[in-house]
Amino acid sequence: MSVDASALRSVLRAHASGVAVLTALGSDGPVGVTVTSFTSVSAAPALISVALAETSNTLARLKECEWFGVQVLGAHQTDLARRFAAPDVDRFAPPTTWHHGPQGVPLLDDCLSRLVCSRYHQVQLGDHHLLVGAVEHVEHGMPGDSLVHVHGNLRPVTSPVPART
Repeated sequence: MSVDASALRSVLRAHASGVAVLTALGSDGPVGVTVTSFTSVSAAPALISVALAETSNTLARLKECEWFGVQVLGAHQTDLARRFAAPDVDRFAPPTTWHHGPQGVPLLDDCLSRLVCSRYHQVQLGDHHLLVGAVEHVEHGMPGDSLVHVHGNLRPVTSPVPART
């Protein structure tokens, strides 16, 4: 018998996870959501995955999309992460800056990196859907430090300043 959801969440709060934004172009315009479940699955073939809650409004809008983007957020993008996590907000309206990338996928500006993926597989696992993407395009963005989610908060991860010799 497995532990209940609140017990699992309470122990995983100490596990820092990277913050990314999943984007796609739906039939009614761009769609996106902040995720902390983004991970690499395979290098050959190049596959990544993201888990989305069954109750996510974004998941319902993504079901029709064959292409999606994943943007790795930098330490300077806390406000953007919060915006894409908030309900009932036009996430792509100003101050969000973005452009259309390959396959028309909306890509956010000023991120550390961006990936454009085709839908490879999707499976429901418990109360989430695991979306696996085949990485078709990658690009480096702004250099900088990472943004992580740990202990229920967004926090910058800063690189130590190299010692002068």
